[in-house]
Parts: sequence; structure tokens; C-alpha cells
Amino acid sequence: MNASQDTSTAAERSARRSQVVAALQAAVPAHALLWRDEETTPYECDGLTAYRQSPLVVALPETEEQVAAVLRACHGLQVPVVARGAGTGLSGGAMPHALGVTLSLAKFNRILKVDPVSRTAVVQCGVRNLAISEAAAPHGLYYAPDPSSQIACTIGGNVAENSGGVHCLKYGLTVHNVIKVRGFTVEGEAVEFGSDALDAAGLDLLTVLVGSEGMLAVITEVTVKLVPKPQLARCIMASFDDMRKAGDAVASVIAAGIIPAGLEMMDKPMTAAVEDFVHAGYDLSAEAILLCESDGTPEEVEEEIGRMVAVLEGCGATGITVSADEGQRLKFWSGRKNAFPASGRISPDYMCMDSTIPRKRLADILLAIQDMEKKYGLRCANVFHAGDGNLHPLIMFDANDPDQLHRCELFGADILETSVAMGGTVTGEHGVGVEKLNSMCVQFSPAEREQMLALKAAFDPAGTLNPGKVVPSKHRCAEYGKMHVKKGLLPFPELERF
Repeated sequence: MNASQDTSTAAERSARRSQVVAALQAAVPAHALLWRDEETTPYECDGLTAYRQSPLVVALPETEEQVAAVLRACHGLQVPVVARGAGTGLSGGAMPHALGVTLSLAKFNRILKVDPVSRTAVVQCGVRNLAISEAAAPHGLYYAPDPSSQIACTIGGNVAENSGGVHCLKYGLTVHNVIKVRGFTVEGEAVEFGSDALDAAGLDLLTVLVGSEGMLAVITEVTVKLVPKPQLARCIMASFDDMRKAGDAVASVIAAGIIPAGLEMMDKPMTAAVEDFVHAGYDLSAEAILLCESDGTPEEVEEEIGRMVAVLEGCGATGITVSADEGQRLKFWSGRKNAFPASGRISPDYMCMDSTIPRKRLADILLAIQDMEKKYGLRCANVFHAGDGNLHPLIMFDANDPDQLHRCELFGADILETSVAMGGTVTGEHGVGVEKLNSMCVQFSPAEREQMLALKAAFDPAGTLNPGKVVPSKHRCAEYGKMHVKKGLLPFPELERF
């Protein structure tokens, strides 16, 4: 969002800021409040850098009592609040509100308890995803969901977006690995969802909170499941000379009754970018490669690897390499996990899309994206969580060129709407944020969107938690109907005015 699209005046912002700062000074220490431009600029966007907005104030509480006090103060003034973790999100979910407070939870970074008997860990929301596994490692345990940003992303952000990762096919998404969360309502009231037991009484509101993108409550503490480290893991790199063969191979592996620990797919442009960056040993002559992992006991792994190799060969794989040791396995995965930074080396900017399709349509969407590259005059490299049909096309552009940004927006919307037409959804794990607001108008009917807004209102009647995100307004969808992507026009995905 640029200055021309910020409908609040400088005078309005200044007056509002003075009022908010005065109220928050009673809630948090002076050093935990930022409001000068040079202090708030680092918070103006998350990983979706194409859209930016400076927050009115940034609060960095250090205790739950301070979080509650900030929320109560903001609620009293009817000031919007946007919770923020590490800022690695890719849909603009943590993009600030022009007249609101960004609530940074970065200081909530303590691991409170690791219980090897119950195989759980209790952590604060600002704990990094990978840090949980590092803390559990001495007990032979780890936290399974592993987004590519796991070295930096926080568990609170993972809960907000229902993040997955390369091993989510076998071990599930965040929602399958979280058993309890603590936090606060918009009014600053302490709440808890889920249970340490196998089930909780009443409605299953935990699964409502996971993936709610900061719209319903502010999460401060999370209890996660831990799983035993497998005795052995081995990874197959399979090369294909045809995109459709690779896509069909994914469906065939699952159809054979095999659930790999990981099943990822990369196209030729992506493997070239990654290989130049990390030298993972990828086959650069292949039109697509699959990474298929098996883990478990040595006997289980040997049997499953044999079955997968047979399926892949039957689907026309031109080359198959099975990791000989742990070092080579990690090398294969280092390439996949570095796909995003590798793309950043070959393009000034990129926009990472996130939609899902039925596995059987993988080849169809890849071929459609190739046609879109010509249509919009932009390059696109593809990396997929192929096992569960979650796409991550990376559209490459220069954000300094308004025309390229516009074509990138059109390209991205086309991918999302094509995914819906193929029986998929507009998001898999990155969330809707501001990026996919228009596409929500395509996937969901007015009645469905009304139900989503009703759920939001049940938790947040005034609509001050992360407003203008995730669920589009009636007005936005009406306008998008007039200016549809297929007509070559796309409204700028700015925040709705609070």
C-alpha cells in the first residue's frame, strides 16, 4: 500500500497516535513502545513485501499481563490490533493497519516445558519452530511440522496460518500437532482452547483458532505434540523428462497405498535456481524432479523405498537416486528448503503463491502456469508439496516497476482461480491475509462468507483484531465482480478502511 492509498490524513494519524501512545504507556514499559517513523518502518510488511503500511504504534509486551493491558487499552479506544510474530508470513497477514497498533510478540520466546513422557512441549508463541525440535532432541523427540522458514518462523505464526512443511503429508499440519493454546480475546480476557487430555469438552474451538490468522484471539502459549525421531530416513530423487509423468507419479505413489514422510516436486527452472545456490546434486536435465522420503525402522524404510522405486520406474522416471547416507539425504532436502532464497538470487522480487489442487491435476496446473508465463510476460518457478497438492509457484518480477507488479497480481490471481476451477482452494498453508482477498470472492458464496464474518463477530464484535483481512467485504466482492481478473483488471488489494 503506498501513500496515495492510505485514506487517513497525516493530522488524523498524528492525533490518533498521541492518544494511543498515552494509553499504552500505562500498559507497557517505555522501551516497549515504538512510534517514530524510523522505529516502525521495520514492521511495515511481512514476507509479502509488495504491500506495505507503517503502523501507528508498535507495542512489544514482555508478559501476558502486558498483552492483556495492551488489548484492553486498544479495545477501550476502538483501535485496531494486528498481532505479529517473526514476520515471515507470505500473504500479508501481519501487514499493519494505518490507524492501528502492531502487537509484536517477539519477546515471548521461552520454552516452558518439554515432557518426554507425554511427548509434549509447552512453549511461548514467539519460540522458533526449529527451536522446539532442538529442545526435544535430547529426548529422542522432535516437532514434526517443518515449514521452509522453520529456522525463523514462530510457533504462534504457525498456529495463525496452520502451517505445514515438507513432512506434513505423513505427520500432518499444525492443526494436527497442537493440543492446546492459551491467549487473550480482543477485550484482554484470558482464554484457553484445547486440553492436555486426548479430548476437550464442548465445541472444538481449538481447530477454529488454528488458521484464523489473528482475527479471533491473540495466542501467547502453545502446547504441541512431539514425535519420536525415526531410526532411519532415506530420500529418493526421481527425475522425469515430462511434467505429466511426474504429476502422474505423485498420484500413483499415493494410490499404491504408500504415505511417504515427504513427497515434493520441483520444475526445471526451480531446480536450476536451487542447484546454483546450494549444489544439492539435482538433475538439471530433468523437466521435473520428485523428492520422496521414507522413515521408520530400517526394515520399514527398505521395504517402502523398494515399493516407491517400483512405482516411480513404472511411471517413466528417467533417473532414480536413493540417498546413500544422512548427509546426502539432508543435501537433497536443503535444496527444497532453500527454494525461496534461491529464487531471490535470480529476481529482484518474487511473489509466492499458495493454492491447492487435487493431486491428479498437478500436471494440468503446471502446464497452465507455463501458458500464463507467456500471457503475463513474467517468469515463474514452481515447487510443490506434491503429496497433498499444495502449490508454491514463485512469480518473478521487479516491484519498482508498477506495470510488472500489476501483471504479477494478475498472474497470481489467475493461478488461484485456475486452482479453484480444477477443484482446489485458494490457499493451503500461507493464509489469505490481504493477498487473496479477491480470490475468496471467487471460491466462496456470499452466504459462506457471511458465516465466516459471523464467526469473526462472535469473537470480535467490533472487528478490531486484524481487520480488513481474510474475509472480503460485500463491497469488495461486488467490485471484483465488475473488475474480474479475466477482464485484465484487478483492484489493488488494499486494506478495507476500519
